Amino acid sequence: MSDDTIRLVTIGRIIRRRRRLLTILVVVGALVGYGTSLLFPPRYTTSASVLLPGAWEERELLTQAEIVTSSVVVDRAAATLGWAGVSGSELRERVSAKAADGNIIKISGTADTPERAQRLSDQMAQQFVTFAAQIVSDSTDPEAARPEALRKMVEQTTRRIDELADAAGPGRTVESVQTRTELAKLRTALQEAVDKLDKAGQADPADGRADMVVMGPAARPAGEAPPTRTQLVGGGALLSFLLAVIGHLAAARVSRRLRTGPEITAALGSVLLGTVDVPDERPAHRPEGRGPRARIRRLLGVDIRWDIPAPQTSGDEDSRQIRYRRVCARLRDRLPAPRRLLVVVPDGDEIARRAAGQLVAEAENDSSPSSSSREFPMLRVVGVSVSRPMVPDVDDASGALVVLSAGSWTAGELAGIAEACADAEHEVVGIVLAGTVSAPPTRSAGPPRHAATPALAVGDDTTGGSR
Repeated sequence: MSDDTIRLVTIGRIIRRRRRLLTILVVVGALVGYGTSLLFPPRYTTSASVLLPGAWEERELLTQAEIVTSSVVVDRAAATLGWAGVSGSELRERVSAKAADGNIIKISGTADTPERAQRLSDQMAQQFVTFAAQIVSDSTDPEAARPEALRKMVEQTTRRIDELADAAGPGRTVESVQTRTELAKLRTALQEAVDKLDKAGQADPADGRADMVVMGPAARPAGEAPPTRTQLVGGGALLSFLLAVIGHLAAARVSRRLRTGPEITAALGSVLLGTVDVPDERPAHRPEGRGPRARIRRLLGVDIRWDIPAPQTSGDEDSRQIRYRRVCARLRDRLPAPRRLLVVVPDGDEIARRAAGQLVAEAENDSSPSSSSREFPMLRVVGVSVSRPMVPDVDDASGALVVLSAGSWTAGELAGIAEACADAEHEVVGIVLAGTVSAPPTRSAGPPRHAATPALAVGDDTTGGSR
């Protein structure tokens, strides 16, 4: 899993084999989302639109949207509404404005009831229009005063020109005539300038921008604003599901369990004799399935490995027995003479325990003094704890055969088993990997050839001979 690409089939395997745990986590996430919705009361949002007549640039519209949420407009709206415990600063967090197409400012208000949301949006729109008109009026008055002051200055200048003309005489000399002519031209130019200024003031297009229009009252909201209670419940359930799946994938990616034959043989320091199969069955009773923790694991469905591929379909009982015979034959070829061996199975490896029982039964049934070939070794199953590995001292045993399933143990745990075998002076003569296959849907009427093999349960009892 650590080097594999995460595929949909992997996620599907997690869902199938961890459906109980995922269901519980989804329910817990939904309850957390429901509890969160209780902490946050429902909110309702509606909008009011304000039309800005005339020609406006985009940056000017953005400026008007910022004016809507300014402290002046919000404070005026708060004072007009008079809601108890709601200040202007708190109200500012409930309103927003944005510029839409067609010179329209949309003002949105959020409150705990539909009626309050509607009143808030309408009041904000009204206060914005009032404040905008005041700004335009204040900025227009100085400009309007300037032409009037200029007009007075022109009148004063004109009177001064008349006085100078009278002082120049009745025009009997050439100098007086020229002076009176220049003064008359100056009076005419000043009057034309005043006329042009009056016409420019009447044609100023900015005067129409103050006439903003509220395009009707805000609509009363029919539903809650997101996130609603349903969205919080669904979001909590979905988030729990995603976190559970991601947690499974992360745990599998950082897992140090050995999955390939070369890795396992390197950790145990021996050779791989072959791979055997056992039907994918869940026995009703497991030696390690006792205690409250085991019951909780079974209840949650985490006692089943999810990070191993689904078992392939098995052919029949004879095809599986052929694999066991081949392993026994390879084991016999590695030994100089028939002798007794311990079949070491890690505690908790149910697949390896069942495979070891089948392997012992196959060695017993196929070994006979009248056989033309050498006898198979005499095998005996012992269970070894991976946390504190201890292989028993058996005088009549002169070697160990390790049977285990792939993807269940780390390199350190397998190295501990190998050291325990060496400490008991048992050479690890070979390794057998056990896997599961799907049992065929139909079985023969007669019992299997080795129906008595489940009696070879793994345990710490080391007395007795070959099983």
